[in-house]
Amino acid sequence: MAIFALAIANRQTGAAEASESSAVSIKEWEIQWFADSNKSERPPSLTGPWITADISEPETSIPKGYDGAWVHVAVPPTADWQTPGLLISQLYGLDISVYEDGGLLYRSSRDFSFDRNMLLLALAPKTEPSDLYIRIESMDRAGPSSAVRIGDFYELSETFIREELPSVLLGASIAFMGLLMLLVSGYLNVQQRRAWVSLSLIALTASVMIVTYSTLPFIYFEEFGKGLQFAFDLSMLTVFPALHFYVASVFEGKLAFFKKFGRWFAGYSVLGFLVLILNEMIGDAFFFYYKLFTFWLLAPLILVHLLLVLGQSVIQSVRGNRNSTIMGLGFLALAVMGVADMLKIYAKDSVPILHLWKVGIVLLIISLIVVLARKISADHRRLLSYSKELELFNHQLQRAEKMKIISDLAASIAHEVRNPLQVTRGFLQLIAGRSDEASKPHFEMAINELDRASGIITDFLTFAKPEMDTVVALDIQQELGKIESIISPLAAYHGTVLEVRIPDRLYVLGNPTKFKQAFMNMIKNSIESIQSNGIVKIEAHAENGMAVIRIADNGEGMDEDQIAKLGEPYYSTKTKGTGLGLMVTFRIIEVMKGTLEFRSEKGKGTEALIRFPLARQH
Repeated sequence: MAIFALAIANRQTGAAEASESSAVSIKEWEIQWFADSNKSERPPSLTGPWITADISEPETSIPKGYDGAWVHVAVPPTADWQTPGLLISQLYGLDISVYEDGGLLYRSSRDFSFDRNMLLLALAPKTEPSDLYIRIESMDRAGPSSAVRIGDFYELSETFIREELPSVLLGASIAFMGLLMLLVSGYLNVQQRRAWVSLSLIALTASVMIVTYSTLPFIYFEEFGKGLQFAFDLSMLTVFPALHFYVASVFEGKLAFFKKFGRWFAGYSVLGFLVLILNEMIGDAFFFYYKLFTFWLLAPLILVHLLLVLGQSVIQSVRGNRNSTIMGLGFLALAVMGVADMLKIYAKDSVPILHLWKVGIVLLIISLIVVLARKISADHRRLLSYSKELELFNHQLQRAEKMKIISDLAASIAHEVRNPLQVTRGFLQLIAGRSDEASKPHFEMAINELDRASGIITDFLTFAKPEMDTVVALDIQQELGKIESIISPLAAYHGTVLEVRIPDRLYVLGNPTKFKQAFMNMIKNSIESIQSNGIVKIEAHAENGMAVIRIADNGEGMDEDQIAKLGEPYYSTKTKGTGLGLMVTFRIIEVMKGTLEFRSEKGKGTEALIRFPLARQH
C-alpha cells in the first residue's frame, strides 16, 4: 500500500503548483466508485479500478448502480506550514468522511439533499507526502469540482469566505432593497402598488436564490439546511410568475397568448410547490421527481419565458414603448447569462456551479427599477395634467353657471328696461330743447348716461341671444380690414400703431356683425391698455385645420389671477369698465365654435389667440 501511495504521490505532485499565498493547488486526483447497500465504511480497494480526474473533467456524475465515490488525493509535504490545512471549495456530496493513514480524520453528514459542499480540514505537519482518502455518499453527484488546495489552515478558511461572501452580501443587499420597497408600498395608489409589490417580490425571491445558491450558509448554518434548500426552490418557483405579472403591466395591448402563458407558468409553479411538499414528506424516494420539476423541466420553461418576453419587448419597442425597450435590455442580459450557464450544463456530464445568472438578475432588477421609476414619473405627470384640466373644468363650470344666470336675467328684463329708457330719453331731449342754456349740460349728461345704460342692456341682449341669424363664410382678411378702417381713428387718438398682416383665402363660418363686435371689443381693449408708443399686431394663419388669429399689444399686461377672471361679468381691468364687452366676446366666439385664450405678463403686454374651424371654399 505504501509503494502504491508513493507512486501515486510521485505522479500527482507534478500537477501541484504554488500560488501567491504559498498555497499548493492540486489539480488531479483519483476516483473509485462504490456500491454499498449496507452503508459500511470499508477502505477502498487499492488494486481496484481508479479513474483519473482533474479540474477540467472532474467526473462527478455517479454511475447507475453506485452509491458514491472514494477520492484519493496525494498530499505533498506539509511541514512548511505551521498549521497546515486542506480546502476543496467546490465538492459534491452529502456524507463525507476523510481518512489518513487508515484513521478517520473528518466526518460530515447532511439530512437534506443539497449536495453542493466544501471540505476544510486541518492537517498534521509532515515532511513526507501522504495520502488522503475521501469517502463520499450522495444522490447523483460525488467528488471535487475544483482544485484541492494545501496551505495554511486559517488562510484557506479566509480564502473560502472571501470567495463565497460576495454572493451573500449581494443577496442581502437586494433583500434589504426589496423589503424596504415592500414597507413603503402603502404610500402608493392601487395601480402603482401592484407593480411595486411585484418588483419587491422579485427582489426578495431573487435575493433568497442568490444567498441560498452559495455554499456558505449551508456550511455555517447546517442545522437549517432543509429550510435553506426549500427557500431556494420556492423562490425559484415564485420569482418568474411575479416577473411575468410585472412585465404584463408594462406591455400595452391585450396580449392574449402572453397572459395565457403566464397562467400556465403560475399553474406549473403551484404544481412545483406541491412537489416540494411531497419531497419533504417522502424523502429520497421522491428525489427523481423533485429534480425533474425543480430543474430539468423548469430551466427550459424559464428560457422559453425569457425568449417570449424578449420577443414581445421588441414588438412593443417598435410601437414606441420606451419602457419595453429598457426592460427588454434587462431581460436580454439575463437571457444571455442564463444561456451561457445552460450551455455549461449541457456541455458537461455533471451540473457545474453557475454564477453568470446572478449578474443577469442584478442587471434585470436595475432595468425593472428604471422602468418602474419612469412609470411613476409618468403617472405623476398625468396626475398634474389631470389636476390642471380639472381646475380648468371647474373654472369653466363656474363661469358657465354665472353666464346662465346672467343670460336668464338678461332675457327676462332687458326688453322691459330698454323701453322705459327710450321713452325717458325722448322726453329729456324734448325738455332740453325748451330749457335755458344753463340747464342744457345737465340734460346732456342725463341723456349720455341713459345711452350708456342702453349700451349695457344691448350687451345683455347680445349675451342672452348670441345665435347667428345669418351664417356665411367670412373672409378673415376682408373682415379684419373693415375693422381696421373703423378702429384706426381710435388707435391714432391713443398714439397706437395698428400692424395688420392677414393672408388671403382664410375663411370661417359666422355672422359678420357678431364677428366685428367681438374683434372690435378685443382690439379696443388692447388700444386702451397702452400708455404710449403702442403697437397692436393683428396676424392670422392656418394651423391643423383651424384659423388662428393673434392680437398682441405692448400694454400694461396682466397677472395670472387677472387672466383667470377675464370674461366674468362686471370684472374689468379698466377703471370705468363693466366687463360685459369681453363677456359678450367670449359668448360670440363660443357660438362660432371657436376658442379664446389670453397670454400675458405684467408690464410686457397681452396676447389673445382666437381659433376658428376653417371653412371650405369651392
